[in-house]
Amino acid sequence: MSHSVHPYSHRLGVIRDWKSRWFGVDKQYRNYLKADIIIREYLIKELRQFFIADVHIERNQKALRIVIKSSRPGMIVGRAGDGVVTLRNKLIKLLAKRKIDLTGQELKIDIEEVRNPEANSAIVGLMVAEGLEKRLPFRRVVKQALEKVMANKEVQGARIKLSGRLGGAEMARQEDLKKGRIPLQTLRADIDFAREKAHMTYGDIGIKVWIYKGEIFAKDAKAAAVAQAGFAPARDSRERA
Repeated sequence: MSHSVHPYSHRLGVIRDWKSRWFGVDKQYRNYLKADIIIREYLIKELRQFFIADVHIERNQKALRIVIKSSRPGMIVGRAGDGVVTLRNKLIKLLAKRKIDLTGQELKIDIEEVRNPEANSAIVGLMVAEGLEKRLPFRRVVKQALEKVMANKEVQGARIKLSGRLGGAEMARQEDLKKGRIPLQTLRADIDFAREKAHMTYGDIGIKVWIYKGEIFAKDAKAAAVAQAGFAPARDSRERA
């Protein structure tokens, strides 16, 4: 029998990169891992209303850089950057309280805008959770979210699954809606996956979102990695000829 695997971890090293990237650090694995988990959990909980898509962390011996991807960056930054300063101070206090040592490391926070929020699984999950928490009918919420996702040209398939006491029923159940195709076993398939919870008075409702955006081949993955690193790729001698 097959086993269900996380679509992101299943593609690590193929078309996906790690969300925490450390450079030149040694003998601090345990402390850095603990710090990364604390930072990520705190930011996702604290900035939930700003539709956080992802949190990436980069470390070296002198700096700790946190990249927050959101569809509402202006609301996080605030006037003249006050929001980022406040958030940075809160993080420093939290890490000090949890006995995480940042000596010699400068904490930097960067905010990136998600250009197409309807094609991002984490943001779609938050949109569904927001609709459920407003007590809207769950079938209507899922159908409308799926229609918004499929309206994007780059999206070729999507699926939304709900689990829990749907509609306040006594017995929990699962319901899902799917459009298009989602090839979970194809490693080059660009599948964006996210999990979210809608906090209801009678318990939480679990939300899972899959969004398929086509296939990524080796040359595309290399170009994306180079673009993310921030430098232009070297051209092949055959291209110059």
